[in-house]
Amino acid sequence: MKPFKSKSLFYFLSFTWGLPMNVGGLLIACAMLLTGHKPHRWGPCIYFNAGKHWGGASYGIFFLTDRDDDLRIKNHEMGHAFQNCYLGFLMPFVVGLPSMSRYWTRRLRTRAGHPPKTDYDSIWFEGSATRIGFRYWDIMKEKTEGQAVL
Repeated sequence: MKPFKSKSLFYFLSFTWGLPMNVGGLLIACAMLLTGHKPHRWGPCIYFNAGKHWGGASYGIFFLTDRDDDLRIKNHEMGHAFQNCYLGFLMPFVVGLPSMSRYWTRRLRTRAGHPPKTDYDSIWFEGSATRIGFRYWDIMKEKTEGQAVL
């Protein structure tokens, strides 16, 4: 999977084929706005910061990260937004639920003193999200190289 160079294609696929995840994301975004959280842009996505030390969660073009987020987490969650364009209605079942259950299993095992034996990106849907997010990041850097970016 590769990111799209066209934002209009990204948004078209997000709000047609990838609509289910975006409906959930829109509801979460509204709740975040109502509770006073400020939206931020990351590539073609909108994200909110909440809580500490938990990572992130993606809901179509919307994603959440903790307050300690970094480039890797934001690019990874943006990669899930691109996966949503490819997988559409299958996204919640092929990536969303497996990702969520894997995250919580790893976290609970770590708390119980059994750290994971594999890297977080060792499973295809997590590694793919990170690679796609960083590919898009590289495309954006190429477009802005030599330009003043505010």
